[in-house]
Formats: sequence, C-alpha cells, structure tokens
Amino acid sequence: MASMGRMIAQRLLLGLLTLFVVSILIFLAVNALPGDFAQAILGQSATPEAVEAIRRGLGLDQPLVTRYFQWLWRLLHGDLGVSFAQANFAAYVGSASSAEAITVADQIAPRFRNTLFLAGVTAAIAVPLSVSLGILAALYRGSIFDRGVNIAALTAISSPEFFLAYILILFLGVLNPVLPSLSNIYEGMSFGERLLKTLLPALTLTLVVTAHMMRMTRAAIINLLASPYIEMARLKGMSPLRVIVRHALPNALAPIINVIAINLAYLVTGVVVVEVVFVYPGIGQLFVDSVKIRDIPVVQACCLVFAAAYILMNLLADILSILSNPRLRHPK
Repeated sequence: MASMGRMIAQRLLLGLLTLFVVSILIFLAVNALPGDFAQAILGQSATPEAVEAIRRGLGLDQPLVTRYFQWLWRLLHGDLGVSFAQANFAAYVGSASSAEAITVADQIAPRFRNTLFLAGVTAAIAVPLSVSLGILAALYRGSIFDRGVNIAALTAISSPEFFLAYILILFLGVLNPVLPSLSNIYEGMSFGERLLKTLLPALTLTLVVTAHMMRMTRAAIINLLASPYIEMARLKGMSPLRVIVRHALPNALAPIINVIAINLAYLVTGVVVVEVVFVYPGIGQLFVDSVKIRDIPVVQACCLVFAAAYILMNLLADILSILSNPRLRHPK
C-alpha cells in the first residue's frame, strides 16, 4: 500500500511539473499572437497616448518575464485575472468610471459547466456504446459485423469534426427536424430542454471518440483470447460471451481505461470546433471569441483549463490502471 501511495505521489508531482512547463508555453504562445489589444479595442483612429494609457493600465508595457511571474503568482492564489474585453477602459483614458471589470473566473465558470455537461452527455453515450461494440467485434471477429463496425469506425474517425457536425445537422436538423441544430442553452433551462439541445453536438463527439475506444477494447480482448486461462474457461463449457465478459474483459481493463480517459480528456479539450459549429456556449466557444479580440487573460485561462483537464485525466488513467492490475498494485 505504501508503494501504491508513492507511485500516486510521483505521478501527482509529475503532473504539477508538466502543468508548470505548459503554463510557460501557454504564456509565450498567447503573447506571441499578432496584433495589439489596445489598438484593436480603440480602432485605427486612436491616438498613441490613448493606446499607451490602456497598455499601461493593463500592464502590457511591462517585460514579458515580469508579466509571467505576476500571472503565475495570481494563479497560485486562485486569481485568473480580469478580462481585457470587460475592463473599465474609461478610467485608463481619463474619463469617468462606467462599469466594474468582470473577472476571467466569472466568464469561464458558467462556460466550463456547459462544456462539462456536454462532455458528460457524450461520455454517457460513447463509453457504453464503444465498449459494447468492442466486445461484440471481438466475439464475432472476422464476421460481417466486425468488418462493418470497423469500417464505420474508421470512416467516423477519418472525417473532420465539422464535416460530421454539418452532416448531422442536415439529416437530423433540416431534412428530418428531430433535434435542434443550434444549442442555444442558457441559465435556468430545465434539464430535459438542456439535454435536448445538447444531443446533436454530443452525437457528433460520440462519432469522433467511439472509434478509438471501440478498437482498443476489441484489440485488448483479442490479445487475451489465446491465453491459457481463456482456453481453460472454454474447455469448461462456458459460452463465448461469458468467457469474454467474465475472464478477458477484467484483464484487459488497463489499456481500455487509458484510451477512455484520453478520449474523455478530448471531450473537454477538443470541443472547440463542435462548439463553434453548434454555437454552444462552452469554454471552446469562449476561447475562439477571445482569440479574435486578443483578450489575453481569457485565452491564457482557457488554455490552462484545457491543459489541466488533459493532465488530470491522464493522471486518473494511470491511477485506475494501477488499481485494476494486481501486478502493479503489488510490485515485487
């Protein structure tokens, strides 16, 4: 048990170190974006004095290293900063104060909840579906069903997300209007209405992630079917489905858990295109809108949330893989 705790602690420390390195890359990449926010917000007719006043008020006139450590210090205290787009520019140019600045956390929190809801709906559909299809494909490997499922999976995984999204909109939102093509959800909606408006983007993401999980489940189970204990179970007269579910699947959990965790991380970090197509008010849509207007604090916070979610899901996959494998739980 102590060795298990040490392994988890090592992975936690490695995750924190990775997040620190990623934060440096995020800060450098975001600040390397072309364009100037102060110039963009004031327009082409802005005076150099007004532009410099806004840059000074936002701290953009300070050296890059100083700004990074200030940002890192605020992050360690749970402060994501203030959105440039919502800042009170009147005070910077000498006019009367008109509105209070909106923090980045205030902007991200409801969007992140929406993205988690979309990811949860997708996972509830994709994980059982992919594991079931993987088991059946392994059970009937080489059959027409196995070939058909693999062809469908490879087709879905090879198609761009926006293409799948528009195909689903065409067939399920236009030609056969059974689902709304725009996911304009808002606070105060009932769960049923929110679920209905989320189904089409969730189905799009399901088509994207199911192929990975299904093929890994199939491959992991087939690799174990030639094992001696599987042969012994067959000789005892067990049905093929029971052999796979009771004996092969528990021993194939480690690679399946890994691929599921990676795809669940993708549901948080890779939803940008899908959210833009369906105008879904999630963190991906906020990220794209913020990049357009050079809102640096929001872009940095969104990238950090994406990186933290990916690192956390990989860490969770490692821990669950260890717990599911007795040889890793009790190393000699």
